[in-house]
Amino acid sequence: MDFSYSEEQQMLQESVQKFVHKNYDFDTRKKIMASAAGYSAANWQLFAELGWLTVPFNEADGGFGGRAVDLMVMMEEFGRAMLVEPFLPTAILCGGLISELGSSAQKSALLPQIMGGELQLALAYAEAGSRFNLANVTTTAVRKGDEVILDGTKILVLNGPAAQHLLVTARESGAATAARGISVFLVDSKTADVSMTKYPTVDGRQAAQIQFKSVRVPVASRLGAAGAALDGLNVVIDRATVAVSAEAVGALEALLRKTVEYSKTRKQFDVPIGSFQALQHRMADMFIECQLARSIVLRAAMILDSKDSAQEKSKAVSAAKCRIGKAIKKVSQEAIQIHGGIGMTDELDVAHLFKRVTAIDLLFGNGDFHAARFASL
Repeated sequence: MDFSYSEEQQMLQESVQKFVHKNYDFDTRKKIMASAAGYSAANWQLFAELGWLTVPFNEADGGFGGRAVDLMVMMEEFGRAMLVEPFLPTAILCGGLISELGSSAQKSALLPQIMGGELQLALAYAEAGSRFNLANVTTTAVRKGDEVILDGTKILVLNGPAAQHLLVTARESGAATAARGISVFLVDSKTADVSMTKYPTVDGRQAAQIQFKSVRVPVASRLGAAGAALDGLNVVIDRATVAVSAEAVGALEALLRKTVEYSKTRKQFDVPIGSFQALQHRMADMFIECQLARSIVLRAAMILDSKDSAQEKSKAVSAAKCRIGKAIKKVSQEAIQIHGGIGMTDELDVAHLFKRVTAIDLLFGNGDFHAARFASL
């Protein structure tokens, strides 16, 4: 089987690499993180001009093709450079959900704005106590005539502070963990009685906790049929899981490269520490973990692009995320250990890479969750 990238994928990869080399050094990234928005609006517009925001979408929606392998190519490079722009919450999560559930009118109105860099979105789906279970939704949606009233609290809403609109999961019927009864609503973030608490995450992104108190939205703001959003949500979260797993692969490979380089310059007993056989063995183990991680993420992406059943796709995603979790712990912790104290400082990019991959390990379910999910499928 041929695992090499196509010509289009190589061009996409080179496009990201050139952008990073020219515009995204470590000091520039720190300034962007420290800004009020937490990302660069100029970079976001450049993403749109370069066509990157079309990659998650299929051709029918006006996108690049919507293939998971194409997305993997981009996310790996994003991971190496630790890009903080909200590609994941806006294009992959919200764009994907609109593509999966939205009507033709909703797609026509929203997707071109996303691909054009004109619209920032955030997906409000996680709740306290949900523990990665997408069906565990206690936020309620009660219909009153032509309106729906939303009540509940969402946590870890990525890109919440910058989002112009929110996609909110809410329960219209059924028990708190029932598969049926969950809907998704498009809500203007400035709507009355939407209360937002903003905060930075450990890896430098922007997130929010959002409370909805009797928030009134039109019934027409619902994506898809009433109570039938869970299957689409599962599809989108699986794609996002593969995307962040690919991002982790890029970040882990950056950690490995920087650790090897450091071992050649840091001296102990008047010789580079890279000459010590014990450290060579540890870095060789890091290399093996990176290769295993890359292989299983590529497998998951290829299966998502195949005609396999939904169950097989979910199994491949969980296998990849579980394996990625192990690689994250091994490679990132070894990188910090070999760097020593300097590896823990904010002045070194290794510390930021460590924080990002640690956050990815928990995002959309940790290794234990995905091991259990794999076993259940």
